[in-house]
Amino acid sequence: MNHEGSLSKAFEMIDAAAASGAPMIKFQSYKASRLAQKKSPAYWDTREESCRSQYELFRRYDRLEIEDYEAMAARCKQKGILFCTTAFDSDFLEALAPYMPVLKVASADITNLPLLRQVGRQRRPVVLSTGASTVSEIDRAVKTLEDAGAPQVVIMHCILEYPTQPQNANLNSIPYLASVFPDHSLGWSDHLPFAFGGQSLITAWQLGADILEKHFTLDKSKPGNDHYHAMDPQDVALFYRQCSYAEQLLGDHRKQVFSWERESEKQARRSLVATRDLKAGDVLDESMLIPKRPGNGISPVHYDQVLGRTLQRDIPSDHALSWDDFLGPRQTETTYQETERPVLASEPAAACLTT
Repeated sequence: MNHEGSLSKAFEMIDAAAASGAPMIKFQSYKASRLAQKKSPAYWDTREESCRSQYELFRRYDRLEIEDYEAMAARCKQKGILFCTTAFDSDFLEALAPYMPVLKVASADITNLPLLRQVGRQRRPVVLSTGASTVSEIDRAVKTLEDAGAPQVVIMHCILEYPTQPQNANLNSIPYLASVFPDHSLGWSDHLPFAFGGQSLITAWQLGADILEKHFTLDKSKPGNDHYHAMDPQDVALFYRQCSYAEQLLGDHRKQVFSWERESEKQARRSLVATRDLKAGDVLDESMLIPKRPGNGISPVHYDQVLGRTLQRDIPSDHALSWDDFLGPRQTETTYQETERPVLASEPAAACLTT
């Protein structure tokens, strides 16, 4: 609702979202008369949005018609950003589904079997929010969508609290849902105020969210609606910079010695060094050896093999020993078999913005 019923403002939001790097922008399509009874109480923070009637709030911003959303879809195509809208009734759904690569079902409609079946019959991937729902309700909704024809359902963890308090986000639900629904992708529909550089979004991604959804506004300081827990264009751009940085931090799934570590490895590791002047024929004991940097001599990993060896030449104090300093055959360097261990990592997330 952050376009506040203005098509020109919706265009402005599309332009700003695209310029900020978002891959998709999602709107909401409804008419108050088909969505809520006239005596429908508010469930949001009325200190931020003072309207105490769902019907009155929705009626205030339901001025856009099907042709307006079609114009918004065209604007998105022009700007190179994907278009989506949560269609809250069959009229909007049937008219606008052809313009959308995915369909969205709001948390409040997870028990709306008629709408779920209509969504499934569009035979498009579906993003399903799950705020205030049980696992059995999620399972029933997923099966309803799939039985009706949906080829893929992404399950979005969501908290139906506007705004969501950080202590209520319960992001550990994401890996839990992944274990319950192993054949489905997971996501996070975020209603927290944007803070700490989008920490909740980054955390959700690291916990396995493939899709991130966040409310969007051009001005977070505006009163009412969803402005107060939305991202603005600067937030979006910052978030994507952080995603890029986080991807660099993650790297690949292996533990190995990288080329950029080689010089540091050589200088920071240690060699076995003579603690005093030694003579040819001396048999080395512990008092004669100390591990010191750099690692250009015999590694202390061979400490046990060096003890008891006989020197074939004089060695000055602080000299890094080499195998050529000893009588007898040269020691073969010890090698160790690399051990494969389980990989614990998440893949980068896609993201969309909802207004």
